[in-house]
Amino acid sequence: MSSELHLSQASHALDEETARAEIYGLLSLLYYQAPSAELLAQLQVAVTEAPDAGAFLEEPWRALVASARSLTAEQIASEYNSLFGGIGKPEVYLFGSHYLSGFLNEKPLARLRQDLAELGLGRSETMPETEDHVAYVFEVMRYLIAGEDVAVANLSRQQDFFTQHVQPWVLPMCQAIAAHPRAVFYAHVAAMTQAFMGVEAQAFDLLDGSA
Repeated sequence: MSSELHLSQASHALDEETARAEIYGLLSLLYYQAPSAELLAQLQVAVTEAPDAGAFLEEPWRALVASARSLTAEQIASEYNSLFGGIGKPEVYLFGSHYLSGFLNEKPLARLRQDLAELGLGRSETMPETEDHVAYVFEVMRYLIAGEDVAVANLSRQQDFFTQHVQPWVLPMCQAIAAHPRAVFYAHVAAMTQAFMGVEAQAFDLLDGSA
């Protein structure tokens, strides 16, 4: 009985870690660019029960899937470009430096690059955006959860990176997206992001409390 319980607990923990990594991965893709027709099709047929990271995510997840089902890839691409693209200043910034310092390519980006170097990570030459783009930091979180190098991909590293480079600015970004009158699909992406950040922050707080 005892061994069965331990196996069950280990399996549940593994399922939670997989769900966390998948959510970070999905959000990274959605913020990096408008969803491809293939990704949108997957969202449109997704089950609407909450991912296993917590029931708190069920409502924003349902709303995101419903929004994906009501829009075409072309409509979402137009919205993405309207909010985040274009020449010059975008309507909404997706870069941490903007929210932390008010400017792009400032000290927060330098600190992020230093911490990434310590993790053995760096921006690919094919990545056009700087490392403080939300898609990049979410992809780093996915790697710190799902990566095979346990010296880097572990809970302590996840907590440090989240606390230093995700939590301080992602909420204001989500609020800026949600407040924009042209945000429809991405208002739901922002709501899902905000809810997920709350789940993550609470989990790391509990980790501190149990230390």
